[in-house]
Amino acid sequence: MAEDFMEFDEENFDPGNITETELTREIRRDFLDYSMSVIVARALPDVRDGLKPVQRRILYAMNEMGNTPDKPYRKSARIVGDTMGKYHPHGDSSIYGALVYMAQSWNMRTVLVDGHGNFGSMDGDGAAAMRYTEARMSKIAAEMVRDLEKDTVDMVDNYDGEEKEPSILPARFPNLIVNGSTGIAVGMATNVAPHNLGETIDGVIAVMKNPEITAVDLMQYIKGPDFPTGAFILGRSGIRSAFETGRGTIVMRSKTRIEDMENGKKRIVVYEIPYMVNKSGLVEKIAALAREKQIEGITELRDESNMNGIRIVMELRKDVQPEVILNQLYRLSPMQSNFSVNNVVLIDGAPRLASMKDMLQGYIEHQRNVIVRRTQYDLNRAEARAHILEGLRIAVDRMDEILHTIRSSRDANEAMPRLMEGFDLDEIQAKAILDMQFRRLTGLERERIEREYQELLIKIADYKDILANPVRVEQIIQDELTEIKNKYGTPRRSEIVDADADMEDEDLIPVEHVIITISENGYIKRLPSDTYRVQNRGGRGIKGMSLNDDDVIDQSVNMSTHDHLLVFSSMGRVYRIKGYNVPSYGRTSKGIPVVNLLQFSKDEKVKALVPYGKEDSAEYLFFVTKNGVVKRVPIKEFENIQRNGKIAIGLRDDDELAFVKGTKGDEEIIIAASNGKAIRFNEENIRPSGRTAMGVKGINTDGGKVVGCAVSSEGELILTITEKGYGKKTPLEDYRVTNRGAKGVKTLSITEKTGGLVCLKAIHGDEDCMIMTDDGVMIRISLSQVSTFGRGAQGVRVIKVDDDKKVSAVTVVDPIPEEPEEEPGEPEVNEPETDTTEKTAE
Repeated sequence: MAEDFMEFDEENFDPGNITETELTREIRRDFLDYSMSVIVARALPDVRDGLKPVQRRILYAMNEMGNTPDKPYRKSARIVGDTMGKYHPHGDSSIYGALVYMAQSWNMRTVLVDGHGNFGSMDGDGAAAMRYTEARMSKIAAEMVRDLEKDTVDMVDNYDGEEKEPSILPARFPNLIVNGSTGIAVGMATNVAPHNLGETIDGVIAVMKNPEITAVDLMQYIKGPDFPTGAFILGRSGIRSAFETGRGTIVMRSKTRIEDMENGKKRIVVYEIPYMVNKSGLVEKIAALAREKQIEGITELRDESNMNGIRIVMELRKDVQPEVILNQLYRLSPMQSNFSVNNVVLIDGAPRLASMKDMLQGYIEHQRNVIVRRTQYDLNRAEARAHILEGLRIAVDRMDEILHTIRSSRDANEAMPRLMEGFDLDEIQAKAILDMQFRRLTGLERERIEREYQELLIKIADYKDILANPVRVEQIIQDELTEIKNKYGTPRRSEIVDADADMEDEDLIPVEHVIITISENGYIKRLPSDTYRVQNRGGRGIKGMSLNDDDVIDQSVNMSTHDHLLVFSSMGRVYRIKGYNVPSYGRTSKGIPVVNLLQFSKDEKVKALVPYGKEDSAEYLFFVTKNGVVKRVPIKEFENIQRNGKIAIGLRDDDELAFVKGTKGDEEIIIAASNGKAIRFNEENIRPSGRTAMGVKGINTDGGKVVGCAVSSEGELILTITEKGYGKKTPLEDYRVTNRGAKGVKTLSITEKTGGLVCLKAIHGDEDCMIMTDDGVMIRISLSQVSTFGRGAQGVRVIKVDDDKKVSAVTVVDPIPEEPEEEPGEPEVNEPETDTTEKTAE
């Protein structure tokens, strides 16, 4: 045969029939022909019903075999067999795969197949074999084939010409947009996102009422994709691009919540995940990230999902921020994924990239054809029936003559032409009269015939009016779609939020005002500033921190979680940490060792905490050591601080850092010593120096140590607190300005009753003050309760301190509404305890 095929017919050879062409062009053309066959007959959905051929044939086969929602389930193998044998000559695995997909609620926004048995899971588990599972059409799938028997679509030959199958389904709801579609063809692919049924129907009606509607206006009706698995959709730019061009990227993010555990830890619970994300794969990815230390802080990971929903639990360490862990999970795991919209669909039998409006218009045009063809079918049936009833009316009116004609005829073949000739009937009417039963001759039957005939005339007129009036056609479409929406509509699952897909960790953490405390042994913690309510001065306070017997509260600061905290050590080094990175603990917890947060060396201790935020206008940092040495350094020297810190000040062997303040360069500095003396001088007297410089003498402590430092911009009043809980406010102008290096002037009368001076701060007078003792008791008072006295007065009692205890730290915070609190058995003391002999001015 090969020789016959290659034989050359020289006699009939015509050189003019030879066309030269490039081989690559010929191959390209043939390959495109093949690819178009695959595209049209296998991979891409039709814009009219949103189905691929295999899906369409499965639904049609189920409808033909009576496998409807009101009937019992049938074996999936039977459905696959009918589909394959009659309509789809491909492998049974591909048909069963398509059947299973249409039954999976996590893949289809509105399932078209009601499955019974194991149809797989979100973990990627496959369905059971088709011989074990059962299925039937879902209720809404019946809307896909509704009116199919009324010649609403073209019926074509199946693959062997022995059966008929629909070229398209009537699709009484916009299935393509509601359920979406995914497919890979030859040279192209499609990825249509699912949407909410009710919103999509609203969009269809909006386009019908306003064909010139824009994509932005359309988004008022169809908000965006509505994925079966819910989750968040971040931003609207991707939605708008998909609506306008048919291509766009939708960013999906898991829905989570942060729960408090009984042991004080927190856990992250994931209860909705992005569309088409394998749940078990997600859990494995999170476990790998935690195992490889790409995400630190997850101590336990469990998948507690069940038939009631998804629940992935991640337990966290106490010292980590759940919001930061979440942001890392969004960046590194499928908890945040993209859905790339690519609306390539068949329009008029050819693949096209369609915008949302294109797809809606394609569906609307299909529905117009369906309604017109259905109406024409109903009209034809009604006219045929009316024609028969006209003959029956004649028969009833002239029954005696008709009976005589029939009785006088030899048989039906003789009676029919006689009836047609004698009573002006056609063959159909004559046959109907011959088939009529005698009971139709009763009076009631005669009335029923007449009533049916008149009703048919009304219907016929209505059908003709519909066909002649396109407005009525569109109104019918809208009414029927609204009925489907009311019957099958469900609330939106995916929540659209206006947020950035890429967020810094800080963006996820709420801005809060907090108190950060540190003990002498280096335990640091963060807690909300409203943890302590305002009490009257003289109260005992409430427990603020549980400490070991050998530990005391050293200092505390008020700041925002988004501010930087500059941590200055006893060795003159500075470290930097964000406020939210300091772990949050309960009121009575002692916190976490600071060495767990910062790379402190051995024997290095915290000596000063300085909050520094973006809105701070400080240009310099002013340093004060325990022995009264001061220096001023431009704050830009501390903009870049590595994890291991950097040198902030050079110290002598017997000295250590005491205070650090931010200044603007022209402020006045007030420094107080434990002997009750304070000095006031202009910071311009101290020339700026480098980080490693040791500084100059600021105050002569006269054998004591520096216990307080204030800046004039912080307030016009000076607050002083003693070891035994006495305090007062003094106007700043009572302190005369002197040169640096002096011993200063008396700021408070020091007695055995008051104890030594422990605090000096500049205030406005309406703030709250949080005072902590060395045994961890803390009180919060309003400074408006503290009286104003001269420099030489001892002040009033602001907190009761036991004989063997003393005040260790004082922090000034913003005020909150006063809410007096009195602990049982500990009455508050409101009378000032003062010594009038010591209230005289110096």
